Amino acid sequence: MPSVLKPIRLSVALTWAGLLLERVWRAFWPVGTIALVFAAAWLMGWATFGVRVANVAGLCLFIGLLFFWRGLRVFSVPSQQDALDRIDATLVGRPITALTDEQALGGDDAASRALWQAHLSRMQARLSEAQPVAPRVRLASADPWGLRFVGVGLFAVAALFFRPEGAVVAPVAPPQTASATATWEGWITPPRHTGRPVLYLADQTGEWINVPTGSEIAIRFYGNDGQLTLDQTVAAQVTGRADNPRFVAMQEGRVEISGPDGRGWDIRIMPDALPYVELTGPISADGDGQMQQPFRAEDDFAVARGTAVIELNLAAVERRYGLATEPDPQPVIEVDLPLPISRDRSAFEEVLIDDFSDHPLANLPVTLRMQVQDVVGQQSEPRFDEVILPGKRFFEPVAKALIEQRRDLLWARANGPDVALRLRTVAYEPDDIITNGENAAMLSFIIAELEAALDDDLTAAERDQIAAMLWDLALTLEEGSLDDARERLQRAQERLAEAMRNGASDAEIQRLMDELRAATENYLDLLAQEAEPQERTDQPDNDQDTTSVTDEEIQALMDRIQELMEEGRMAEAAELMQQLNELLENLQMSEGEGGEGRRNPGEQSLDDIGETLREQQDLADDAFRELQEQFNPGQDLGQQQQGQQGQQGQMDGQQGQQQGMTGDGDGSENPDGQPGEQSLAERQQALREMLEEQQRALPGLTGEQAESAREALEQAERAMEQAEEALREGNLRSAIDRQAQALNALREGLRDLGAALADNNTADDLAGEGENQGEAADRSAQRDPLGRELGNAGRGGSEGDVLGDQDLAQRAEELLGEIQRRSSELDRPDQELEYLRRLLDLF
Repeated sequence: MPSVLKPIRLSVALTWAGLLLERVWRAFWPVGTIALVFAAAWLMGWATFGVRVANVAGLCLFIGLLFFWRGLRVFSVPSQQDALDRIDATLVGRPITALTDEQALGGDDAASRALWQAHLSRMQARLSEAQPVAPRVRLASADPWGLRFVGVGLFAVAALFFRPEGAVVAPVAPPQTASATATWEGWITPPRHTGRPVLYLADQTGEWINVPTGSEIAIRFYGNDGQLTLDQTVAAQVTGRADNPRFVAMQEGRVEISGPDGRGWDIRIMPDALPYVELTGPISADGDGQMQQPFRAEDDFAVARGTAVIELNLAAVERRYGLATEPDPQPVIEVDLPLPISRDRSAFEEVLIDDFSDHPLANLPVTLRMQVQDVVGQQSEPRFDEVILPGKRFFEPVAKALIEQRRDLLWARANGPDVALRLRTVAYEPDDIITNGENAAMLSFIIAELEAALDDDLTAAERDQIAAMLWDLALTLEEGSLDDARERLQRAQERLAEAMRNGASDAEIQRLMDELRAATENYLDLLAQEAEPQERTDQPDNDQDTTSVTDEEIQALMDRIQELMEEGRMAEAAELMQQLNELLENLQMSEGEGGEGRRNPGEQSLDDIGETLREQQDLADDAFRELQEQFNPGQDLGQQQQGQQGQQGQMDGQQGQQQGMTGDGDGSENPDGQPGEQSLAERQQALREMLEEQQRALPGLTGEQAESAREALEQAERAMEQAEEALREGNLRSAIDRQAQALNALREGLRDLGAALADNNTADDLAGEGENQGEAADRSAQRDPLGRELGNAGRGGSEGDVLGDQDLAQRAEELLGEIQRRSSELDRPDQELEYLRRLLDLF
């Protein structure tokens, strides 16, 4: 042992002893288990059974010798270095390893030697924190079935009931003949929803017992008939046999057992309080009119359900224009309140979220009534509130006018003629106010339908149909065209800019930012829809004039603007706002790219294979659920059906694509014209054929990583084919194993394909800059992973600007992330993993 490590000799010795115990235990635990089982048999007196027990003992001895020989083969005496490594792993910075290292570079530099000595001094100081490390004696990986506990348990039971004469004390008294003494037992079982424990009557020493309403009382009599009798006044009816009466306590009274050792108790019924609900905040809505109403509910045990009823508050309606007419009977809205799924329902806070933006009562005064109910059916006192039912806000003038006329039509069918007249006024010379000819034609069609219905006495169904068409047209005018979306975006930007100048509050900033986000998202969606379609390929777009940006970048920019505004840094926020405006003005998007910019070769293949991996994982989950259903019928059935429906929905598009490739398919149709549900085998076949097409579409990549990717994808295809055969044969276990192999191969193929794409793209970029691969390799070899150029004689130099224009904090974060990623790859060499962990300990 080096002299610098002598202060920890005792810790090293104790750690070495622990390592020795650990290896002995791991190597010979089967022998110890068999010895405990044999000792338990001896303590239980099994030796008195004769020759058969001797044969069993001989078999146990033989098996024990086999395991002892196996233990000798795997056992190895730990070395002192093993103990040092075990201690070193518990210390920050691995000081033992550091103290045994030697300076590799800079030995002729005084400053470098001084730095090295300072490093050694710091490690020596940390060495004083070394403590002995306890052995790791857990055997969960070596004994997953817990067989060692069987031996321990048997030996413990045998030792507990051991008698010197060799027999085991009987833990249960032998059965006797009919008892001459009568005895009794009794239990009180509260209702399940109360969560209270069962009470054993013999243990109740008081004269009275508090029980919840509906508690079941069961008595059992033993011994001679007629010696014990029951008298009770808490229930109107007693069920069961005479020796096992049962009844439910519904009122206060007395339960008494008369006879030998009889007892009596006064039963007091615990009152079941009424549930309670209250509104905890004002009603609110988002930009699309989705309602949010927070509330709080509580009960002494649990709230079972709750409802919210919304009715028109006619007295609060401003009766003018179309609302001056006597209204038709307006529908009452009744919705269930959301309740917690996993947490306690005795007291909770939730938010009622629903969308009534297109309801006839939207934007009108209503009465909101909330009420909850407990498990036994008790209703809470209703809570009333007079509110305006939130609806969608419209800013476009024509859309706003259409929504107003729709409201009047839904208010009363008697408003029909006036609504038709006003709509005709809106439709007069529509080119001045409706730029889209299709929208103008749709408005004329709605007017014609309304007038025709009015001639035949407008019915409620016709009114609702015309109201639905008006709603769709108003949405199209508000958000449906690119020009309108651009105007909406400009309005949102102008409002936010005005808020910057006026110093708006946090709530106002949040509202305006939400409006800007919604307008931006709508604008980008319409921009992508109206862009010229382009074929999705793996080839890069060489158009250098296209401005590309991702949705994430735009959202991050808006997040930063909101953060600056909340901090009061309005000047900086205005600067970023100007950048965002210029970015959106110059933005160009094409269908299928979604603003992701130019695609490198193979990126589409990566996306497609990644989607195949996700669908293969879903299929494996469904197969596993079906296997569970075979062994546990009825369990998780709802989850299984839900998963199959979700997977079926995901596979519909791929199935249609596959049928288009092959000319036919397994997706037969039902008599009603709907596609038939695919079996697991058919879904596996569709995935395998998808993977075949994706392999044929791979770009021509070169290199070792590209070859590895192709081999992994071929292996995945073979595993999918084997899984398909197993599914057709009904062998779910084998199919799940093959699917797991396919998943592993797909993951490996994706990883290798990504590495191959990076290598090929790097080579192409260097070639495009006029540099050959040899020069690029020489130049990369002259830099270390931190970007520093290597000096003469192998010495590292850091002269000059290492990072260039890159942000220092960003580069440090990237390096730390790369170290963490590599340290999690357990297939790397042990020395490299140890070095990476030492770096993580330092930083």
